[in-house]
Amino acid sequence: MYFVGIDISKFKHDCAIIDELGDTVTPSWSFSNDWEGFSHLKALLDSLEGEMKIGLESTGHYGQNLKLFLESNGFTFMEFNPLLVSRFVRSKSLRNTKTDSIDALSIAHYVMTVEYKPYPPSFYHLDKLKSLTRFRDSLVRQRSHQLVGLTNVLDKLFPEFKPFFKGKLSVTALYILAHYQTPERIANMNARSYEALRKLSRGKFALSDFVQLKALAKNTVGTQSEYLLDQMNILLELYSQLDSKVDELDAQIKEYVRGIDPPCLSIPGIGELSAAVILSEFGDFCKFQNPSKMLAFAGLEPGYFQSGQSEYTGHMVKHGSSRLRYALMNCCLPLIANEPVFAEYYAKKRAEGKPYRVALTHVAKKLLRVIYTLQTKNIRYDPTVIR
Repeated sequence: MYFVGIDISKFKHDCAIIDELGDTVTPSWSFSNDWEGFSHLKALLDSLEGEMKIGLESTGHYGQNLKLFLESNGFTFMEFNPLLVSRFVRSKSLRNTKTDSIDALSIAHYVMTVEYKPYPPSFYHLDKLKSLTRFRDSLVRQRSHQLVGLTNVLDKLFPEFKPFFKGKLSVTALYILAHYQTPERIANMNARSYEALRKLSRGKFALSDFVQLKALAKNTVGTQSEYLLDQMNILLELYSQLDSKVDELDAQIKEYVRGIDPPCLSIPGIGELSAAVILSEFGDFCKFQNPSKMLAFAGLEPGYFQSGQSEYTGHMVKHGSSRLRYALMNCCLPLIANEPVFAEYYAKKRAEGKPYRVALTHVAKKLLRVIYTLQTKNIRYDPTVIR
């Protein structure tokens, strides 16, 4: 039995091999992140006679091509959370020495100590979904950043504008900024302008709001400068471009998820976008022995401390994917509002004296247990059989 540890980096990878006794078979060596380097790795692995277990750290997209190469050549591998490997290394030595070659050897030793659960074949199908959802998240964050910049400009140009819209740059507010821009032009809006705003807001932007906004624009204390207008126009354009790209990605993700039609999509309150994040971040549900493992992966389990006579639970550990936690917590809101089973469970936790966020976390845990059952048994959601 051979244990292979591979430390992933951007331009090269390090590999070390040990046997079942922990003796070094091949000292740590580096191979380039290209076809020549991958060929050298394959030649070395092919030369080993006997079973082997390959381990590597989860390092985002840097190891994607290597994982596809290993799979296409018939090798199995297991991916680890870097935090677990780091703690394993610290438990073996008090030295604070870290190099890529040491990391590769440490990963090989770590593979010996855990149950080997290789990645499922064709993992890249879900990896495509993960890439789409994470790219979408990146664009949404950039879009939000443009709104922050726009707020900073409005604080100088028209400080009364955003408070008038209760601190939110709504579709109506952005339309006004894009079409009228200056407080002077906003103050001179006419009846035709109001009709367009009324239709855009579906009647929520009342005539009294229209009159009040015009009065604020007429008496603003803001600074009227060309450079501020230029900045605002650029930020609005960037926001519009990002918003359209997010819509394009949404359409791709939704179409992809509908094609998969996962059982978790049958739960009321879970839409295509939320299901995409849950599926892609968890990956193969069968690799989790029970829902508790999924809770730990999502960082939704509480910390537990016991020493001597002291014993208590702490806050959520929040390890794992923050996107996954955000998606699960977001799904709880429509569930509580529309699904009696989850609404009763939430009310029960609140009656026990749990604060709002804590009770919501309990709902997320219950949701995760339901998702685990549906996905592993390939059944649809049925509220009558939920306890």
